[in-house]
Amino acid sequence: MRSIEGSADVTNCSYALTACQYRTPPSDKPLYYLWRKKKNPANSPWELVGDLCGTEAAPAAAAPPPVPTMGQIQEAFRRLPFSKPSVRVEPKGNVTLVNLATYYEATWPDDAGLQPGEVSQPVQLLSWSVEFRISSRSYTFRYGDGTSSGPVQEAGGGYPDGAIKHTYSKPIEAAQVTVDSQLTGEFRVNGGEWIDIDTVANLQNEPVTTLAVKESRARLYGN
Repeated sequence: MRSIEGSADVTNCSYALTACQYRTPPSDKPLYYLWRKKKNPANSPWELVGDLCGTEAAPAAAAPPPVPTMGQIQEAFRRLPFSKPSVRVEPKGNVTLVNLATYYEATWPDDAGLQPGEVSQPVQLLSWSVEFRISSRSYTFRYGDGTSSGPVQEAGGGYPDGAIKHTYSKPIEAAQVTVDSQLTGEFRVNGGEWIDIDTVANLQNEPVTTLAVKESRARLYGN
């Protein structure tokens, strides 16, 4: 390849067909022009950077950088360091009564793990820098008496407006109350647009809230 002279006429086909006959060494190949366009900014103009006789001497195109598959991105999401929710119960004090409506709410701890509404640190996947934005998919509440509610999108709440509530039919000394959570979200590459991750992370071994279910009895006392 040689540098193009400023006076070269790249529109002259007759010249391109015969020019290589007069090169050193001579060639019966046609003349090819090499153009280059910078990646950034995107509107950069094409630049004429050289010519060569025949395509055999053309520089090999650089192989595109490897990029992760959607499956690899989804797997990276499921491996993120998530927080784990626990269950807040009302009445307060983790004590309730038989035949009394008890209210439940999934609450997230103030720790270093990721939870709904947060964005992960960038994760390097091959040639991509990927961020994940977390959202909740569902909650399944288990009340410690063999019953459960869910999966539901509602995280619950306290008395009187909480949507997740349960009434125990008999006393339990230590009901093991848990919430199983599924998380989903979005990802973006190199700071681009957010894209649906189209997978879920099933959290395991969430904290247990121990609830005492007591029975209230009425008594009459004489004077």
